[in-house]
Amino acid sequence: MKGVTDQAVLWVYCFAALFFVPADGLFVAAALGALLYACGNSLARQEWRKRGFTLIYLILSFICPQFLLFTPLVLYGILREQRYVPAAALGVLCIWRYGPVSPAVVCLTAVGSMVAGLLQYQTGRYLKLEEKFRKTRDDGAEKNLLLKEKNQSILEKQDYEIYTATLRERNRIAREIHDNVGHMLSRAILMVGAMKAVHGDGKLSASMEQLEETLNAAMTSVRKSVHDIHDESVNLKETLESLVKEFSFCPARLEYDMGYDVPREIRYSFIAIVKEALHNISEHSDATQAGVIAREHPGFYQLIIEDNGTAGAKSLRLTQDGLPEGGGSSGIGLKNMKDRVDSFGGNIEIRQVKGWRIYITIPKRTHKETPRMPGM
Repeated sequence: MKGVTDQAVLWVYCFAALFFVPADGLFVAAALGALLYACGNSLARQEWRKRGFTLIYLILSFICPQFLLFTPLVLYGILREQRYVPAAALGVLCIWRYGPVSPAVVCLTAVGSMVAGLLQYQTGRYLKLEEKFRKTRDDGAEKNLLLKEKNQSILEKQDYEIYTATLRERNRIAREIHDNVGHMLSRAILMVGAMKAVHGDGKLSASMEQLEETLNAAMTSVRKSVHDIHDESVNLKETLESLVKEFSFCPARLEYDMGYDVPREIRYSFIAIVKEALHNISEHSDATQAGVIAREHPGFYQLIIEDNGTAGAKSLRLTQDGLPEGGGSSGIGLKNMKDRVDSFGGNIEIRQVKGWRIYITIPKRTHKETPRMPGM
């Protein structure tokens, strides 16, 4: 934009030559020709086009001296491309044509040429500074994006560490309750049973009966609490990683992309399904590679177990009612998978595309979401 303003100022400046030359048709043609040169030279991208515009203007200047009156405007474009030979040629033509006839025109053109050179120098520095500013700004924006990504990665890693630490603490609490409180309650129940056997007919019979019932109720409550804490502390990612790592039939990989709020029932179902699927691969497949993919989408949970095997086609094909053709032990396992998925209102599908794929999707809308942990 600054270059356009500079050229507009120079074009208007060149009209000062009207004080020394007549405003005839040749002057108008020269003004339009200079304007066309400035526009074409600014818009052209190829070097040969710019050189062609300069050569044409020099030829017209040699034929029609009125074109030399707009030398400052043309010189601005030539200096921008750092072509000094055409600039010198314009100066020689101007002195040759107007020097003996009108020294005032030569002086006016010389002053305009110096102004054009100064404007081009300042504009060039301005454009370099602007380019440097844009590069600095872009580099800063790129670094900010990288820092945001790193911060996000650190926060996600921190959240996961907090989550796993919480699960481990729950497991520890469950073990403490089971090993300490549970054992003491069991001992108390045995002691009350022994006292009832010795003093069963005494006055304390009713009290001992009530004490035994209370201790049994407390024991039942402790067992339920321990089981609930243990069930909630199962880490789906670590469990699947362990299953894939322990699978020795062929190389296996795990792709896990799920949050922390997967419902407990789905976690246990996915673990059981992966166990059964890996067992079927080792028993009935000739695969050399296997994979487990667990993803969480906005509306559903997805589990994919795949391998590149070709054996066991009959036993792995489901009929319309969801049962595999041919039956067998693998058929019972697939039936159990289907029953688990159906209980959540999900869908299971088996495909044979360069191997075997078990696709399982379970919609979220059929389950009550488990609240997230604070800070996650």
